[in-house]
Amino acid sequence: MTARRTRRRSAAFAALALGLAGSLALTGCNSSSSKSRKSSSSSSSKSKKRTVIGGGAAAAGAGAGAAAGSRTRVCPFSTTWLSFSQTSGAKGYVTVRYRNASSTSCTLYDGPLLYFNKAKSPLPLMKEEGGHVLTLKPKSAAYAIIPTTTPAARGTEQKQVGVQFVGRHAGARTPDQPAVYDLAKKYSTVSVGQSRVTYWYDLPATARMQAGVGN
Repeated sequence: MTARRTRRRSAAFAALALGLAGSLALTGCNSSSSKSRKSSSSSSSKSKKRTVIGGGAAAAGAGAGAAAGSRTRVCPFSTTWLSFSQTSGAKGYVTVRYRNASSTSCTLYDGPLLYFNKAKSPLPLMKEEGGHVLTLKPKSAAYAIIPTTTPAARGTEQKQVGVQFVGRHAGARTPDQPAVYDLAKKYSTVSVGQSRVTYWYDLPATARMQAGVGN
């Protein structure tokens, strides 16, 4: 009788030990799995946030820029809104100024097309690849610079210049034929020879830096 009881107790203890061991093992696995899932979820969440913020901001900026360019009209061409002036010296240059005298914003593309001395081709732009866009608010001005730092660049005195603006589409020009700006009549004769002209910029200092004549 005593032997039977002893065997039963031993079997019960063994079963209890196995059950506890299994429970502890299962608890450990569940805890490890839970931590792994939390870690993975946290990492994924951080990764998604970085991607969304970076990509979203870039896309929004590009979209806003494209939308702004498409909403504004091409700046109206008028020789009365243009002016030319010359600064002499070792870093001499000619300033071309355009003022948006209209009541709405407008867009200038690339730089001015200038035909000095009745040339068949305009003065080359410093950056020939194109794609430069400047939006002008009402009553604000844009500037382009022609460096005249060498005798060849200064050339001879010019009494008139044909002017065109670059249009919105590639190859388009406003007006279709160069309009004559009478420098002599404006008492603003300038000396320009073999040189180039910058794009339009909203600050004269920026245009001078681009032309290599800035301080």
